[in-house]
Amino acid sequence: MLHGKKIAVVLPAYNAAATLRRTYAEIPLDIVDDVILVDDASRDETVAVAQELGLTTVLHPRNCGYGGNQKTCYRTALARGADIVVMLHPDYQYAPRLVTAMASMIVSGEYDAVLASRILGKGALVGGMPLYKYVANRGLTFVQNILMGQKLSEYHSGYRAWSRPVLEGLALDRCSDDFVFDNQMLAQAMDADFRIGEISCPTRYFPEASSINFRRSVVYGLGVLKTSLAYRLHRWGLRADPLFGPPAASAVRVQP
Repeated sequence: MLHGKKIAVVLPAYNAAATLRRTYAEIPLDIVDDVILVDDASRDETVAVAQELGLTTVLHPRNCGYGGNQKTCYRTALARGADIVVMLHPDYQYAPRLVTAMASMIVSGEYDAVLASRILGKGALVGGMPLYKYVANRGLTFVQNILMGQKLSEYHSGYRAWSRPVLEGLALDRCSDDFVFDNQMLAQAMDADFRIGEISCPTRYFPEASSINFRRSVVYGLGVLKTSLAYRLHRWGLRADPLFGPPAASAVRVQP
């Protein structure tokens, strides 16, 4: 706990057996109360490793996609009483030790959500991010900042911390089950005027780390631009979009 707030780390996993132990070993268990792994029908030994480590493990009987996995992560964490939920990929691409700093930024009362940015500092290229992904990241972020009226260094980090009010206040079931989920969730948080902070994060690209291929990267990029444009038209009052608006039965609200 941090100042009486229960901290949960959620691990959306798919074929993460080779990196799960390394990721878990660096999670700061002195302040983390709950570590939850949601396995999205992995074809390797991810579940066996998670159970060996003693993690709370939720199994999807079929692959539900990256966004579908996160929806289960957040529902489970809220149901188990989390006040702050940190989403960390179990592929060891991000630095687990930053959980404390990210949670602290929310506990301080200054932020409702925190993104771990690979672009702040020199972590991305030094850590091995492919040049085309770096250029695409910077280009998409530039356009998104214009359309969404923000000044973030990147919108595409998979390492994020959320307060309970954010997770209960967003209609996440309206978001995609695919990779664009992250951007749609962020757009919803911005539309609800939640306060979003950033922290610099090193990153590691290596063969075992998960990464989408070029074709899916293009699909993701187009989805990101569509989401940003929908947000701008919605904010101008020119076009209603079902992604935005107050949550109803589709929200992830769960009473602990």
